[in-house]
Amino acid sequence: MFLGFIVSAQEKSGFQIARLKYNGGGDWYNDPSAEVNLLNYINENTNIEVYPEYTFVDIASNDLYSYPFLFITGHGNFVLSDTEAQKLRVYCERGGFIYIDDDYGMDNSARKVIKKIFPEKDLVELPFNHPIYNLVYKFPQGPPKTHEHDNKPPQGFSVFLDGRMVLYYTYESNPSDGWTDQKVHNDSTDKREEALKFGANIIVYALTH
Repeated sequence: MFLGFIVSAQEKSGFQIARLKYNGGGDWYNDPSAEVNLLNYINENTNIEVYPEYTFVDIASNDLYSYPFLFITGHGNFVLSDTEAQKLRVYCERGGFIYIDDDYGMDNSARKVIKKIFPEKDLVELPFNHPIYNLVYKFPQGPPKTHEHDNKPPQGFSVFLDGRMVLYYTYESNPSDGWTDQKVHNDSTDKREEALKFGANIIVYALTH
């Protein structure tokens, strides 16, 4: 419907999202159906070739360089060593894209980790007219409010290197909960569809910019 090309990544046929297994005690592994459902949605609604299988990569492994898109989420603590932070910096410099979604409770540690990876950078809140909110589906008010946390407005922040967005972070939005199987969070069909559309925008943006 939108893309006139096929994206093929990794050794398997099709684009795949890699969940990052990080240290610190946070539940990096929660809701494993999220990526699979999002990939299936992208397969049905774009021309991107996907491999809809859940996979994770350990922060200590060089396998992370095999994936163009890393997804990070959780409710608790997220910690990186100096070596791990440098590894993610190199990953981004080589063309990788990181998406972090605060599933509630990881905001404080996530911001510290982002600063550790990019000490010279500040998180920048994206304006609502940014392409990530308009590329495929329209989100005129920015990130959707999939789940309520602290009654604050949803926000989307980014880090740019040499003019390219390499990291995107959603706070008080939590769209990845909307990607999961309906029985997990009991979200309405409309709320899940909204979250999946937003996820599709993130993926399409990451692959085309």
